[in-house]
Amino acid sequence: MHKTDLLVVVRYPERDMAELERHFTLHVLSDCANRGALLAEVGSRIRALATNGEAGASAELIDALPALEIIVSYGVGVDAIDLAHAAKRGIRVTNTPDVLTGDVADMGIGLMLSIARQIPANDRLVRDAQWGKAAIPLATRMFGKRLGVLGLGRVGRALAKRAAAFDMSIAYHDRVQFDDVGYTYCDSAVALARESDFLVICAAADKQSQGSVSRDVFDALGPDGILVNIARGSIVDEPVLLEYLNERRIRGAALDVFWNEPSIDPRFFTLDNVVLQPHRSSATVETRSAMAQLVRENLKAFFSGAPLVTEFSTR
Repeated sequence: MHKTDLLVVVRYPERDMAELERHFTLHVLSDCANRGALLAEVGSRIRALATNGEAGASAELIDALPALEIIVSYGVGVDAIDLAHAAKRGIRVTNTPDVLTGDVADMGIGLMLSIARQIPANDRLVRDAQWGKAAIPLATRMFGKRLGVLGLGRVGRALAKRAAAFDMSIAYHDRVQFDDVGYTYCDSAVALARESDFLVICAAADKQSQGSVSRDVFDALGPDGILVNIARGSIVDEPVLLEYLNERRIRGAALDVFWNEPSIDPRFFTLDNVVLQPHRSSATVETRSAMAQLVRENLKAFFSGAPLVTEFSTR
């Protein structure tokens, strides 16, 4: 029986690739030295495209696939997918929300604790046999402090729920005020930062949010404030953040996402008031397995004529 041609933009874990290969003829773009040649050879046969939140799907890639009917993304963020172009072509788009919410929220808590209590720095000190030889500066506490959640979606709510167990007072900013939570609402990111000891970015990324966390927000956060980003690097004005960190105009930052990742700005490596992670908030065996399963379920539903499990509206 003929298998449908599926273009995989970036290779998934091998177990998940094997599962996809059972049902589709796979063409892996990231494996090819000459992407143009591959697209010229198979582009007209591709009916489905599998990508992830970082690789996305550009208008140029979409246009190279005239038979494309569906884009399935292994991740929540769809900012790297040209949604307007997909909508113009009538291409369906799916992502994998919900299944990674808990892990991303856990990482937010972990990053807050790591930067506040200087856990990575003290780990290095012990490994370098400096315990007892070098003065160890005092850290700051997390419990009882003020948490500002920028973006009270699935992850923001899960983070706030966890933070409540640390007796933190919780405020948030979102584009709308929610009636179903008891947290304090702030009408802007600046107002939220002014009321925060820890400002955690959980917002979705789009053109409107690009670079929106910048000088005015950092000024409001102040020299004792800590920034945590578990959303998208594009939301933060990174050159300004580096300036404020270097000049100690905010206390520190714990970041899982960056501009131009994985080739991030090397100035981060010189700072002792940052904790850096390689975009790993959802990177557990359990969550990645659930994400891959959701990708497969959406593909199965689409090609069998059933309703999609997690369609992302492109309208």
